[in-house]
Amino acid sequence: MNRNNKFHSIFLILFFFIYGFSQEKKDSIPSFNLVKIALVNQTDSYVTFPTDVGNIAPLMFEANISPSFIIRQRKDSRLLAVLTSQIVIRMYNEESFPVQTPSYIPQISFYYAANNKQRKNQNTIFGRIAHHSNGQDDKFYNENESINLKSGNFATNFFEIGLIQTRYNKKLNAVNFFKSSFEVHPRSWMLTELHGQYSGFRWHNSFEAFKLPFLKSDKNDNPKFSLKLETTLMLDSYNNLNTFDLDRLNASLTFYYHPKFLEDIGLFVQFYHGLDYYNIYFQEQLDVIRFGIMTEILRF
Repeated sequence: MNRNNKFHSIFLILFFFIYGFSQEKKDSIPSFNLVKIALVNQTDSYVTFPTDVGNIAPLMFEANISPSFIIRQRKDSRLLAVLTSQIVIRMYNEESFPVQTPSYIPQISFYYAANNKQRKNQNTIFGRIAHHSNGQDDKFYNENESINLKSGNFATNFFEIGLIQTRYNKKLNAVNFFKSSFEVHPRSWMLTELHGQYSGFRWHNSFEAFKLPFLKSDKNDNPKFSLKLETTLMLDSYNNLNTFDLDRLNASLTFYYHPKFLEDIGLFVQFYHGLDYYNIYFQEQLDVIRFGIMTEILRF
């Protein structure tokens, strides 16, 4: 069985596994507020195990540290901001376990509730302004004209605008989030060396489904599951790619499981295909399966 067939088989197994758990009926309807909608659409904090399968360099771990700080006038406000000091770190499984060029992505996001009242179905408009760099200041290229992955300077700034739809499925007792957005890196906002080889116009789509647990009063309370599918399509001209080149597509599928014996974290497995998102490594193509722990995503 080749690698593509293996990935397709695993996707199908996960789909039917989650669908089987979604057949239980519930007698409670969760409440949604703008804070919950905002936080579930922020980047998840996680740490991976040193068991990656694929063409990524051997790692001890990859960690995404993404605390979220809510800024709002009052609890019933229809507008709020989220301040995030996101940092992505990779520790390599090499001599002395080096950490090379972390990604620093500080950002501020704004969320506006289009619905005037809390409902089980919500529409939310959001925007984001962010900076992405690796904290290095050496030359971008080595003497042989290859990219300086060790200490080369990488920096870009961008904004993102989009829409989030929140829906509750009573029959499946699941809450679904669909998000679509455009991310723009103006040429004047990015390092000159990135022009023409780093995509500055990206279309993001994501679908996230949470299987809710039984009522806490129910002795048969089940663990929580979630499934997240994300895609990114590069829309601008870069690296001389054809309009419909598959290298323009990034895709990931994350399956999250929260066992009863863990309070604030759960376990996840993720399948990722696409360009490396780790700052100056952006030219690398990855096909990887990884496992790890992730912070609690959504609470009711």
